[in-house]
Amino acid sequence: MCFKNLPVEFDADGRPYLKEDIPDPYATDVSPSMNGGGVQTLTRDQIEDLLERNGHIEQKNFDPVTRVAGALAFHSVVDHEQRKVIESRSVATLFRGYEIIMMGRDPRDAIYITSRACGVCGGVHATCAALAIEMAIGVKPPPLGIVIRNLLLALEFLYDNPLHLFLLAGPDYSEVVVRRTNPELFERAEKTGAPNAEVHGYATVGDIMRDLNPLEGSLYLEAIGMTRIAREAYVLIGGKFPHPQTVVPGGVSATVNLTTFNEIYLRLQQFFDYSKRVVTIYDDLCNFFYDADPKYRDVGRTTANLIDSGIWDDPYAYDATYENCNEWGEKRWATPGVIINGELVTTKLQNINLGLEEFVEHSFYEEWDGYRFPTDPAGAPLSPHHPWNKDTKPRPQAPNWREKYTWSTSPRWDRQAMDAECTARLWNTAVAQKIPANPYIEATGHSLKLLIPEGRMPEMELEWHVPDVWNAFERNRGRAYSVAYTAMVAMNVWQQGMDLMKAGETAVSTKFEIPKKGVHLGVGFWGAGRGFLTHHVVIEDGVCSNYQIITPSTTNASPRDPWGLPGKYEEAVLNTPILESSSIADFQGIDILRAIRSFDPCMPCTTHVHTDRGVITREVNTCACGLEH
Repeated sequence: MCFKNLPVEFDADGRPYLKEDIPDPYATDVSPSMNGGGVQTLTRDQIEDLLERNGHIEQKNFDPVTRVAGALAFHSVVDHEQRKVIESRSVATLFRGYEIIMMGRDPRDAIYITSRACGVCGGVHATCAALAIEMAIGVKPPPLGIVIRNLLLALEFLYDNPLHLFLLAGPDYSEVVVRRTNPELFERAEKTGAPNAEVHGYATVGDIMRDLNPLEGSLYLEAIGMTRIAREAYVLIGGKFPHPQTVVPGGVSATVNLTTFNEIYLRLQQFFDYSKRVVTIYDDLCNFFYDADPKYRDVGRTTANLIDSGIWDDPYAYDATYENCNEWGEKRWATPGVIINGELVTTKLQNINLGLEEFVEHSFYEEWDGYRFPTDPAGAPLSPHHPWNKDTKPRPQAPNWREKYTWSTSPRWDRQAMDAECTARLWNTAVAQKIPANPYIEATGHSLKLLIPEGRMPEMELEWHVPDVWNAFERNRGRAYSVAYTAMVAMNVWQQGMDLMKAGETAVSTKFEIPKKGVHLGVGFWGAGRGFLTHHVVIEDGVCSNYQIITPSTTNASPRDPWGLPGKYEEAVLNTPILESSSIADFQGIDILRAIRSFDPCMPCTTHVHTDRGVITREVNTCACGLEH
């Protein structure tokens, strides 16, 4: 059964329909099934009472933590005696308004406007917008145009993933941070041999931590160089980065030839050896923390509810239609899917779309009226809270923990909080076993086997296993394996492009016109480096009458929903034990930060930690080091 909470069932042929005899089928007054997940939270009155009566309970406000769909702040209340977090609130502090900017515009503007939704991964928004427009107007790119967009996406991920692993999240596990928060742990690391030393070259885990030091560690500096290599390859086709100029509905506007592809390969092959080292470094690092203290398995722990729409289209199966989205979606190199409580429940893009709702009870927006599209283009039931039915109505106001406290909304799937982190791609693809036949990637049902070609290092098989616990460490480990996975997808896609050009199939785009009359719906099912991404568009009489974006960070950073259930940042922090050994007076909150940063909440920034004893200002170059009072 796909849905447990939405009033949608399936007939004998698998077609979805709305349950009968339900007076208000999408009402929000019935609590959804938790499916083994969720956390117990205290009321605000209980929190305030504890703060007033207990000196060992204090508020910790990280503001901002980083840039995430705007600025991200995080409010928490920590019980130092119980060594746990008793309240967590994720706060997006900046209103962007791209959905409002798109109102009344030519749909083609979405490619260039929504690309600015992120200064890191603009290319994914440009392509997602193109996909949404293609579906709405009915245009299919030629095979080489699809291949080139796939290749651009892979190259963007090869920039984004190392950025997370070594510049954004990695320094939280570096020598300077671990020495400050858990000196005994670094002493142990210095004495612990690295099991994969023959691959990555580090004799001890302490050596790895030392090279994770920000600004000066060799892993930090190497990652900067690797992100440059990926960007160099990207601009050969994209024209510029991060906001490409060649992505268009119907394909791409770039001129490509064998020389272009050879230039890309010269850069792509450098990720073969690099991915071997990245994976083995993170395997050794994650396993070290688990061995040092099993409680680290609870840092950033959440229910294993993950969602991804799949990416990298089959150049012959993709036809841009909603009618056939289940078929072309399941032929992607990354399989679409939803994992609930660790189990795959669907791989169909239509089901993923039908299950989406967005709520604003605790967000700085007004509710919207109307229910314009009770069904999708295939006649299946849609919620009034679905993105195609949503109106963006901002209402700035003072934060109130009982009511509204963030600019992020609360996207839900089947009325459950989802983790939109990119490891969902590995998980869905491994379990579904639908990946096209190829020489580099094998889905076993419980793992992904990755055969990485020879570079300076010998050919090597890596294997990512579905984790038995879903936490901060497994998100980071999954991101490391995503470097290898992406590189091998890129190899397959690169070869497809070479074969097409050698066969004379050199067309990269299909001409199109925006229809001047009628109402047309489209959705871009795509993904960012950090996870699940959709763009929903309504084109009416030639212009956008509605445009909605659900980013991975909106999903992960979401506030409480109508049932009081937290989003994944909030759930992860509530489940995180306080394991640092520093005194209360010198408390850094590193375990909280590790939990949040494991989701890859974007860029480095300055963090202010507010306590009752004053204000601490940190210049955070992706980590919690360099503390100055």
